[in-house]
Amino acid sequence: MEPQRSPLLEVRGNIQLKRPPVKAPSRLPLPGTRFKRGPDQMEDALEPEKKRTRGLDTVTKIATSRPRAPALTTVPQTQGQTTAPKVPKKTGPRCSTAVATALKNQKPGPAAPAQKPGAAAPVLGGRKPTKRPAWDLKGQLCDLNAELKCCRERTQTLDQENQQLQDQLREAQQQAKSLGAECRTLEGELARAQAQAEQGQQELGNLRALVLELEEQLGTQQGLVQELQKEQLGLQEERRGLAARLEEQERRLQASEAALSGSQAEVASLRQEATTQAALLVEQGERLHGLEMERRRLHNQLQELKGNIRVFCRVRPVLPGEPTPPPGFLLFPSGPGGPSDPPTRLSLSRSDERRGTLSGAPAPPTRHDFSFDRVFPPGSGQDEVFEEIAMLVQSALDGYPVCIFAYGQTGSGKTFTMEGGPGGDPQLEGLIPRALRHLFSVAQELGSQGWTYSFVASYVEIYNETVRDLLATGTRKGQGGECEIRRAGPGSEELTVTNARYVPVSCEKEVEALLHLAHQNRAVARTAQNERSSRSHSVFQLQISGEHAGRGLQCGAPLSLVDLAGSERLDPGLTLGPGERERLRETQAINSSLSTLGLVIMALSNKESHVPYRNSKLTYLLQNSLGGSAKMLMFVNISPLEENVSESLNSLRFASKVNQCVIGTAQANRK
Repeated sequence: MEPQRSPLLEVRGNIQLKRPPVKAPSRLPLPGTRFKRGPDQMEDALEPEKKRTRGLDTVTKIATSRPRAPALTTVPQTQGQTTAPKVPKKTGPRCSTAVATALKNQKPGPAAPAQKPGAAAPVLGGRKPTKRPAWDLKGQLCDLNAELKCCRERTQTLDQENQQLQDQLREAQQQAKSLGAECRTLEGELARAQAQAEQGQQELGNLRALVLELEEQLGTQQGLVQELQKEQLGLQEERRGLAARLEEQERRLQASEAALSGSQAEVASLRQEATTQAALLVEQGERLHGLEMERRRLHNQLQELKGNIRVFCRVRPVLPGEPTPPPGFLLFPSGPGGPSDPPTRLSLSRSDERRGTLSGAPAPPTRHDFSFDRVFPPGSGQDEVFEEIAMLVQSALDGYPVCIFAYGQTGSGKTFTMEGGPGGDPQLEGLIPRALRHLFSVAQELGSQGWTYSFVASYVEIYNETVRDLLATGTRKGQGGECEIRRAGPGSEELTVTNARYVPVSCEKEVEALLHLAHQNRAVARTAQNERSSRSHSVFQLQISGEHAGRGLQCGAPLSLVDLAGSERLDPGLTLGPGERERLRETQAINSSLSTLGLVIMALSNKESHVPYRNSKLTYLLQNSLGGSAKMLMFVNISPLEENVSESLNSLRFASKVNQCVIGTAQANRK
């Protein structure tokens, strides 16, 4: 591969081989023009040169081994021509248009003779430039660099002028913004002035109307003045008569003043006595408050002496159509003080036909003795039962959680004890309406001492470990919406039932309406023991909140009245149909929750670290009413019939275990 030849040597060789080239005009740009031109401008500059070279019919060819830069064209200047006119310095499209127009108007002159190698380059601007030969690329490049330098200087000058104009434009824009803001301010002031002018016009109109009205009133007053002048004449006559009477009254007044001086001394002594009485009244109020707090303390102490867990036994009477129990079946031994003391013991005899003596005679009946805090024979009325628990119910107003529940087999009278009998007979009212009537009455009495109470009631049932709202009405009734037991809030010990109604109550009629609604919604079914038997635990809860605004005292506690479902033992050999299987599942759920209730009470009595509240929905709901800060009372209801002796014994044995439990001292929920 041969080495590359220099472009200058190739040009010289081509010139020697070919005929002498036609002298071409210089393609350097004119002074004062921009270096970069568009295609149209370059064509305009080259157009005269093309016409001259056509006639010569000769083209100069330069063969190079390297790619060369595109040639730059310029219009040569002849001796008779002057330098290009100076274009004023401007920025923007106008300046470019002026330069292009000047270039188009210049006509090329005759071609200058080619310069020999080594000759000096023509000087741009002052003297007459000489034409460089086409092979003098270095000279042409020097000319182009000089022209480029001039163009750059001119461009720098134009950029400075452009920067000055931009600064002036920004100042003008800032002035325009400030003038616009000032204009908007003046427009706002003008609008306010116009509004004030309109307001002034309205006030002027109002004042004109007021002037007319006053003129009318003035005319009316003038007529009244004339009438008054007439009346004045009559009054002057009357004054003279009154003056005479005044003299007489003055004499009487002097006598009254003498009596008044004596009365003032008496009033002063009465005021002093009233001040003494007021101080005494304040002292009596403080003493009354102290006595009330002492009453609450003694009342709570009395209840604690009776036991924080008490068990009452109630035997229902024999109903019409039922067999009369044999003599000696149920006995109620007298207390230590004789027949005058309320009975606290119960003796039940049971005969077993499977047992016999050696002689073949039937064995004597077995007697079972039980002892409770109170025993109510069949003849005891509802008022007598409530009288025994009235003081316990009142503890709820003092801030102590109270829980009363009825336990026993189906048909033993639990619902009658808690809710009462049918027909609305006041003598048959149960513990729930009587307890609320008593609370309303005591709360009204405490209102005179500065206490205010509010009551919120809820009534739910637990059926097959499912919580249902017994106060549901309308579209919510019978939907079977999930009712869950939840904490009232983060860190709160209070429990609430979701999707259940909490109804504020303040009188007996509202409570009666709630009990009637709950009685209709409660799940009942026919069992072997009762025609209409409750198959769920019903829990009536009354949340009590008290406040003494004068002393900044607050107290609150729930009162829970529970009617437990009937407890019966299961017969494993009984053949059951589809309906009986459902009753069987109900009985299993009832017995499981009752067993959990017994376990919770035993765990509380034994002060165990874990109390299984969550093993049953019943104990979980009553958690705050079963602990050490609560007072509990259980009614064990039994049937007087001999055929129910097995279930009666089971109920009495369970109640005896509960009666032996002792829970710590109750504490009031006060703030």
